[in-house]
Amino acid sequence: MLERPSILVHCQHSLGLGHLVRTFVLAGAFAQRFRVTVLCGGEVPETLPRPDALEVVPLPPLGGIDGPLVSRAGLDVRRELERRREIVLSVFRARRPAAVVVELFPFGRRKLAGELVPLLEAARAAGSVTVSSVRDLLVTRDDDGRHDERASLTANALLDSVLVHSDPRLFRLEESFRPRTRLRVPIHHTGFVVGAARGIQPERPAGGPRVVVSAGGGRVGGPLLRAAADAHRLLDGVETTLVGGPFLPEAEWRSLPRVPGLRLRRSVRDLGAELTAATASVSQCGYNTALEVVSSGLPALVVPFAAPGEDEQARRAARLARLGAVRMLDPAALDGPRLAAEIRALLRFRPQPLDLDFDGAAASAQILEDLVLTREAICA
Repeated sequence: MLERPSILVHCQHSLGLGHLVRTFVLAGAFAQRFRVTVLCGGEVPETLPRPDALEVVPLPPLGGIDGPLVSRAGLDVRRELERRREIVLSVFRARRPAAVVVELFPFGRRKLAGELVPLLEAARAAGSVTVSSVRDLLVTRDDDGRHDERASLTANALLDSVLVHSDPRLFRLEESFRPRTRLRVPIHHTGFVVGAARGIQPERPAGGPRVVVSAGGGRVGGPLLRAAADAHRLLDGVETTLVGGPFLPEAEWRSLPRVPGLRLRRSVRDLGAELTAATASVSQCGYNTALEVVSSGLPALVVPFAAPGEDEQARRAARLARLGAVRMLDPAALDGPRLAAEIRALLRFRPQPLDLDFDGAAASAQILEDLVLTREAICA
């Protein structure tokens, strides 16, 4: 290709940052082969690094994607949805992309169908390749398979391919997606999408143990951070760093105690860099953090976020714990004394290394390029 084709990537994050972080890693890989525009439907913290040579077009930010939709700007949701649809289609017409990548849809993001279906229909009509980018696990839905059936029908009608960002030896799409109508769209398990590999040392060469406690974006991280602050008082000789996250409510942040040996970081640009000097990690079990600690070999305790309709983290944590890659604490049992006991055990824990494919970003870029080249050859 003499001139890099344009591609359009649609990403929506709401509760945390996981979807956006993964999308930015993918977009960085795509940018080696394409001119990339990301339509971003959530708040983008200033602390989050963006890949070079990447255009980000903000959409009116929405929350409550898995519940009642809310405008993060406090505006009328219906009007914000109309504005988003207009922006999405306007950018599509201006960029004329060779490919459109939608994050999670139609396997999730049903409430955004009003902008995503028209986008995919326009792409199909223009001859653009259409792809869905999906994480390792989908949430379990108690609806007798109706959601999965709708998703399969929509995918068969509007998509050319599905990229599942998982090593199939650990998670396969069919584990969490069971429609009655067979998914006829080609499925590619790309390997896991992680940032740059790091030489994290499981133990610091000198000094006492240092435990880093992180809560992803932080919007639902208050219980873990409070328990960690309480646990710190019971852990002699352990330096504890709490990373709040950009979305941690300000009241939660201000309530954390300022005591000796407890280091508070409001947010960090790069959690991986923070972990390079750590002895152990305590976190929830979102896609990005879980993979970062597993790929590093750092002893890790995961306390998965759990809520009605949100079992993805718990299932990921249980699988990794069964394999000996992490230790797991049930969030229902989370309090200061229990977490202190778990951290003591964690400092003696040696994780089992997992032979997994962490090169999903590069593989995804290659698959997308192959799809575009094939489409160009057919249309030539």
